[in-house]
Amino acid sequence: MKEISYRQAIYEAIDEEMTRDPLVFMLGEDIGKAWGAALGELKGLFDKYGPKRIRETPITETVILGGAIGAAATGMRPIAFLFFNDFLGVCGDELLNQLQMKYMYGGQIRLPLTILVYTGAGVSAAHQHSKSIEGLLLGIKGLKIALPSTPRDMKGLLKSAVREDNPVIILEHKGLILSKSTYPVPDGEYTIPLGEADIKREGKDVTVVATQLMVHRALKAAETLQAKGISIEVIDPRTLVPFDKQTIIDSVEKTGRLVIMTEEPKTGSAAGEIMSVITEEAFDFLNAPVKRVCAPDTPIPFSPVLEKFYMPDEENLIQAISEIM
Repeated sequence: MKEISYRQAIYEAIDEEMTRDPLVFMLGEDIGKAWGAALGELKGLFDKYGPKRIRETPITETVILGGAIGAAATGMRPIAFLFFNDFLGVCGDELLNQLQMKYMYGGQIRLPLTILVYTGAGVSAAHQHSKSIEGLLLGIKGLKIALPSTPRDMKGLLKSAVREDNPVIILEHKGLILSKSTYPVPDGEYTIPLGEADIKREGKDVTVVATQLMVHRALKAAETLQAKGISIEVIDPRTLVPFDKQTIIDSVEKTGRLVIMTEEPKTGSAAGEIMSVITEEAFDFLNAPVKRVCAPDTPIPFSPVLEKFYMPDEENLIQAISEIM
């Protein structure tokens, strides 16, 4: 094992896959020599692979995603870097229609395309650069969705996405990229299959399903509650599509209680979809109502003080758990 950061995990995954497969290339905004992406996680790739495989584009999401779809349909394995998930709406036709191209041609083509975007608040970047839109993405059928919360998950899921023959979007939380914390990952080659949840902490009293940055806040809350004699099981789904519902159902059968913690506004969220699955398929195991800990149904404020209030935290989770214990 070795210790790396979330930022290093992104670099290593792309570097290893580009070395392994000459069909893999990147295109996107500010990924060239000067920047190596806005947060620097791609710095060095341009020097190693050059402008043919690290293709810097203008700020035009439609061209980036449209070009990547065309490249994937004709045999390449592109990684499209679109900066912030907030601007996916610019390429709405590509997302809503062209990503489903393989279903129009009777399976005669593949679409091995990986989309990388920043997500999440916490860096005072205002509403246009801070959203979490997992619930919106769930409406795009044929798109696989990954939300890595640790360097190990980031690297393993990104490598699996690049090798996948269908479109995959990887949501990279800005707060995790900027974190200097390091975590253990295997030394050698490894991947993490899409569709396998991970139990980040075992417990017996309450199941908490959390994603991305909220995983870390849930783990902190679990430490606080453990001192009070309440045992929390923290599950990270890691991918929303495909979705490992059985791991969560098995946990709820054990604990009898469920809280879902995501950074999105509550209405229309992935948290609501997870809650629906459990109430439909595991209702008899529940000893209390399912709770959601999410952001309020408002745009994200620019003010750092208001943004901190906007984002779900450990206190919000502890309060929700106390209400169902």
